[in-house]
Amino acid sequence: MLIFFIVFYLLITLAIGFWASRKIKSSGDFTLAGKSLSTSFVGVTLFATWFGSSQVLANPGHFVEDGFISFLTLTITGVFTLLVVGYFYARKLYRMDLVTVGDFFRKRYGPKMDLAVSIIMVLSYPSWIAAQLVALGYLFQAVMGLPVDIGIVLGASIVILYTYVGGMWAVSYTDMLQSILILLGLVILYFAVMSETDGLVDLFSHQPRSFFRLIPSGGIEEWNDYITLLLAFTAGCIPVQEIYQRVFSARDELAARNGLYLGAFLLLVVPSIPLVIALAGAHLHPELIGGDHGQGLILSLVGMFTSLPVQILFYGAMISAILSTSSGAMLAPATVVGENLIKPYFPNLPDKRLLLFTRLSVILVAAVSCFFAFNDSDIVALVAASLSLVLVSVFVPFTAGLFWKRTSHFGAWLSMGSGAAVWLTCYVMDTQIDATIYGLAASTVTLPIGSWVRPDRNENLTP
Repeated sequence: MLIFFIVFYLLITLAIGFWASRKIKSSGDFTLAGKSLSTSFVGVTLFATWFGSSQVLANPGHFVEDGFISFLTLTITGVFTLLVVGYFYARKLYRMDLVTVGDFFRKRYGPKMDLAVSIIMVLSYPSWIAAQLVALGYLFQAVMGLPVDIGIVLGASIVILYTYVGGMWAVSYTDMLQSILILLGLVILYFAVMSETDGLVDLFSHQPRSFFRLIPSGGIEEWNDYITLLLAFTAGCIPVQEIYQRVFSARDELAARNGLYLGAFLLLVVPSIPLVIALAGAHLHPELIGGDHGQGLILSLVGMFTSLPVQILFYGAMISAILSTSSGAMLAPATVVGENLIKPYFPNLPDKRLLLFTRLSVILVAAVSCFFAFNDSDIVALVAASLSLVLVSVFVPFTAGLFWKRTSHFGAWLSMGSGAAVWLTCYVMDTQIDATIYGLAASTVTLPIGSWVRPDRNENLTP
């Protein structure tokens, strides 16, 4: 019965994707939904893009084990990022009439920088997409009894079809639907689990004092992990394509900015619910916290505390949520491939052919992502890894190029190259301090030095 309804639910989701595909007449419709999204659609799609496997499968287990310090590093960081982008970045970038982050680098620094950044962006996504595919594998195992590897392949196949057909329009419509359903499923599960406890206040009162700390109390290794996560999930997320794909899809700059604020609000409220559910579940059934850092905790609680109709709702919404996250994550690098790695070098390419190549890029990205998923099942680690390269090589020249007029081409290249080189060297050497910290420091220091040593002759290049 459960399997039947879940399959039926997936078919409905795919049907929405096919229905939305009727709106796609050009590559612009496929990548930016015709630049017509309202505030609510921008906010919900931003929320749905980042509310995926980590927030329901990975973060709750870390919250139970580490307390509020994990809430800060894994949840508040995303809220902070969207608020910062909304207040500082969105309007300036929206007015430049861009499609991708690479477009900004082309206008600010030239086509060669655009090419380099676009390649980095494409390379950064497979790890994040892999995290979503691993989560789908766990879900299909819980619902259908499939091995995780088979679930990964099945999930990837569905996402490929869903993204290939519907593009940004399909992502937008299904994001709105799945956001409502996942919130409903989480609220029902919350009350079902909390009814077995003595209440929220009593639950938190049983936690040790260390549970409420916001900074590490250990040595250099704990501080190293803490700072790395903070940097990766704040600064590392600021230049990523999936944010600006929604910003640039907005019908105007006000909808873009307010959509970011709405997305930040949703990312604060909704992901907090599974954290409390997990804490209550671990209190009632401590045996559910196993060697996988509690990645299956929420799924176990769904099976234990809810009826079949609620399980159908929850599993269906959860699968749909991760499908939408995966779809948005696959669409972002595919858009970069089409707009920045193909279109500039084939100016006479018909738009329909560009649309085809962009869609085929979805399949290529999915194949690489499956390889990563088969080789690493730690969801949080996969997400963090996807942001490291962007953080050390793209964030500084992106931000400086937007806000500091004296940023030169040479300074940007030096920042990008030194950040990536130092990060890679430290990663290979397995330094005690995380390679990401060294890479970001190198990128930050070398940009002003390079801009001072070799300034641009034509300062009007700054947008």
